[in-house]
Amino acid sequence: MADQVAGLASCFSFEDISQASARTDGSDKTPVLKLIRESQTKGYDFVCLPLTTPKWRERWRNMCIVPSASANDTDENATAEQQAEAWRKAPSFLHEEVTISTLDEAVPVLVMVSDWLQLDSTDDWVRHDSEIALRQEVAYASYLNVQTVILPPPRHRSQVASYARAVNECLKSTTFMNFSIRLPIYDPAVFQPKESSIIPPSITSTSSTPSAPSTPKIVTPRASASKSLKAARAPEGEINATWEMWDIIRTLCDYNTRLTLTLDLTPPLPSNAGILNRWMAEPVHHIFLPASTFIANVKGYPVLPKGTQSFLRNSMAHHPIVIMSGVSSGLHTKGGESAYAQYVRHVEKTSSAVQAAMTAGTVEHFAQGYQDYLQNPLQPLMDNLQSITYQTFEQDPVKYRNYEEAVYHALMDWPDSDHIVICVAGAGRGPLVERSLTAIKRSGRSAFVYAVEKNPNAFVTLQGRKQNEWGNSVQLFFGDMRHVELPEQVDILITELLGSFGDNELSPECLDGAMRFLKPDGISIPSSYSAHLAPLSSSKLYNSARISREIKGMETPYVVMFQNVNILSGDGGGVSGRCGSMIQQCWEFEHPRKDATVDERGLPLTNSHNVRSAKLSFHIPHAGVMHGLAGYFEAVLYGHVGLSIHPHSKDRVSKDMLSWFPLFFPFKEPLYLPSNSELHVSIWRLTDERQVWYEWYAESFLPVFNSSSSPEHSEDTSGDGSFFACTSTHVAVPSPVIDAVDVFPSLERSELRKSGEESLRSTAGVIKIGQTSLHNPGGRSSWIGL
Repeated sequence: MADQVAGLASCFSFEDISQASARTDGSDKTPVLKLIRESQTKGYDFVCLPLTTPKWRERWRNMCIVPSASANDTDENATAEQQAEAWRKAPSFLHEEVTISTLDEAVPVLVMVSDWLQLDSTDDWVRHDSEIALRQEVAYASYLNVQTVILPPPRHRSQVASYARAVNECLKSTTFMNFSIRLPIYDPAVFQPKESSIIPPSITSTSSTPSAPSTPKIVTPRASASKSLKAARAPEGEINATWEMWDIIRTLCDYNTRLTLTLDLTPPLPSNAGILNRWMAEPVHHIFLPASTFIANVKGYPVLPKGTQSFLRNSMAHHPIVIMSGVSSGLHTKGGESAYAQYVRHVEKTSSAVQAAMTAGTVEHFAQGYQDYLQNPLQPLMDNLQSITYQTFEQDPVKYRNYEEAVYHALMDWPDSDHIVICVAGAGRGPLVERSLTAIKRSGRSAFVYAVEKNPNAFVTLQGRKQNEWGNSVQLFFGDMRHVELPEQVDILITELLGSFGDNELSPECLDGAMRFLKPDGISIPSSYSAHLAPLSSSKLYNSARISREIKGMETPYVVMFQNVNILSGDGGGVSGRCGSMIQQCWEFEHPRKDATVDERGLPLTNSHNVRSAKLSFHIPHAGVMHGLAGYFEAVLYGHVGLSIHPHSKDRVSKDMLSWFPLFFPFKEPLYLPSNSELHVSIWRLTDERQVWYEWYAESFLPVFNSSSSPEHSEDTSGDGSFFACTSTHVAVPSPVIDAVDVFPSLERSELRKSGEESLRSTAGVIKIGQTSLHNPGGRSSWIGL
């Protein structure tokens, strides 16, 4: 349906395929086709199937893993080794080892690679043979034109780089296939012993290479473990570890756009919104949702826990495919199989992102098709806009309503006068002129309007409107506001020169030239505007910015309607107490301004007074990767009337305003930011006689205290293979992957504050852990022409 943004897939096991085979009545050629037809009848869009049968696992195991050598089985070992070597040389399937074999079976199918493959095994040869098996399965799926394969999750942090390298090889060997890594929000291994094995201790790899361990083990989740998942609560550090493994994989795969995520919602989700929001910036294409995740409501129907429900609702912005598993097992007493899909559709309909996109007049509805799409900012002084561009901006009722209110209040506050003069500088096709005339009529004041426009084509439209609508109440002037002359000074100067960052479309420079129109006690609308920044994570925006592989693409600020992004910063001072708010102000411009030195015509001698710089300190509460900076603006038009795209004030100041999307400053290389780290951002607005440009740079730091944590709060992790640091380290955050709430695991937040948080802050220093390069030095890649 047109109002459905998520796809639904029915997930089947090999046992389901076998049962379908038993009830095939001849109308379907194969059991898989029967399952596909039945699923489509039930309203599913896709089918999710394992690619291989248990016979393939059995053959692989018999070839690659054999009984340990003894005096009685030498011949058997030799035969197995010969078979394994022959397979390694020319990997192939037998017909009975695969579930699909025809093109029509593969069309609506999401294929699951064998989940017993150990691409990150701690045993070299198990890992080696698993990679060969993976390439074999991928090659067969490619042969059948399968579009998406879902890979099993990594299980060993120490070998996640090996997992990533194997996936990268598969990406390079195919040109069209999408690879989706099935990954839980946190690592289920936290509920299991460090090692569990499906292979008896007497089993060894067939390789006789001396470096191979004598007792390799394949670590897989135990069947009984899932029963205890809901009763346990994962530490935040373990939750970070899962995301960190994903970050390693996608980084080693060079952010390949065909590498996506299948988020597994089998384990219960954490309650920390900051942890969950981080996945909103990732390429989540599928969500695995088993029946066991649902709970029964008071009537016995399946519903999702509130946290999972909220996460799924927010995830609808990704337009995911929700893979339903085990929904025909009768786990819940009421509703049957259809109840699960109906509930997912209910969650979809109540998603704020979906509702906003379906509601006329909202930014989300207006921007459909432009979410996360990079657009170059306008060059208002160098280029003349097309009529269609003006028309798009004029569709914004909020902006012009607020402008009218500002003019109205300025008129009402103006002292009694028989002759109030208004100038609209940069009139375009006349929307501000029209709103000014309406405000004059509402106020009952006597006023006259001058309209100045440099675009010769738009000036034709203005002439037509003056002749047909405005008459003698408006006088037109053609030319650049910095050079045109008016017959008199004006009382109120109105402009709409703001950009997504406030000043990025040269409003300060244009108004420098127009301020000579204004009387000493005159009113400028807008009267001020400020630029704001926040660190941002978005793999999609990062990939889009670097698509050209040229440095210019990564040193250009872009106008973007953000969707799949995550703001990394948090409110508050952080561990050290030195950091600012989540979104921070860089600088402000006010009009009319008094600090510029002008010539006899009232024009500034240079543009040096419009140079700005800022250094901002952000607290990063949860580990993440910064791909760029999000830029916003706030403006005061007059008095209490303003405009804003700042996330924290836009709904209060100018809700559903359509004219501006935020600005995105990309970074050439992603910068990893550990939990509880500090990010220092430097940004400059620079100018010469020909142009204005921005330069930006960032550094990351970890807080350090003069004394170590108390011994009773430390934990010895030596010798257990953990990659978490001991909490007795001098670094305030024991490990880059341990989250903010785990710094002092035995203390509640309130107790932490009472026990000397301020004392810790007063003795805190920082260690530098990373930095970016200076972006756009000298305006080499992007600039706005004067």
